[in-house]
Amino acid sequence: MATSDDSQALDPSRPWLELAPHYERARSKEDSLDRLVEWPAQRDLLGDVTGRSVLDAGCGNGGKLAELVLDGAVDSVGVDISGNFLSTPPPGLELIQGDLSELDSLPELAGRRFDRIMFLQSFGYAKDPVRTLKAARAMLADDGFILLTRTQPIRYAVEQSEQNGTSLGEEYFSNAKFSYVSGWNDQIALTKRRYTISDLLNEFSAAGLWIETAVEPQLPEEARRRYPHKQAWMNKHLGILIFKLRAH
Repeated sequence: MATSDDSQALDPSRPWLELAPHYERARSKEDSLDRLVEWPAQRDLLGDVTGRSVLDAGCGNGGKLAELVLDGAVDSVGVDISGNFLSTPPPGLELIQGDLSELDSLPELAGRRFDRIMFLQSFGYAKDPVRTLKAARAMLADDGFILLTRTQPIRYAVEQSEQNGTSLGEEYFSNAKFSYVSGWNDQIALTKRRYTISDLLNEFSAAGLWIETAVEPQLPEEARRRYPHKQAWMNKHLGILIFKLRAH
């Protein structure tokens, strides 16, 4: 099993180089929470993208961004460190291998502005979260916004409290990093730095952003009946947080 080490702790994006294809396979499954919960909620908050330019920071293979381009988005760019991209992206979509922690250093993005900037479950890989958000903020067009999703931090607190025999509060407020085996590939262990809701709010504020909308999406009723194992997981771990952020 590949385990975490000091270099991974310094670079949280490193395991993604191996995990990217496994994530895409997991996301394509019929009962994937990304398909059932996350992407529908994200897509709803993005609104009409016709004629809008979109930057997807940590885009995976670029599949979600390709959907937006096919829905009318223009001059759109996906950035991902893995380079595990769609083989035939649609016209109007450019895919760049690069680190989302270095958006302000990527020559392909120099001087560009976007109507929508997305961090879809990718923000946790940023080495310096505030710097990354400031770089994205500088690339926002007038009236543009950032759509950012993160795992509910309570999920990790629940898992670690069960594993360590500790209380929920101890784990939620702990500053210690922790490692766990990825559900996408049980041979790869991820190292995570803990965060609380207040940590996220303070990072947004430090980057000059305010929250226009916050959403905690849940399974629709039909999916709850069809996939009770997924509802059981949601009941225990709560799911994700989605923020629509605008610049001050």
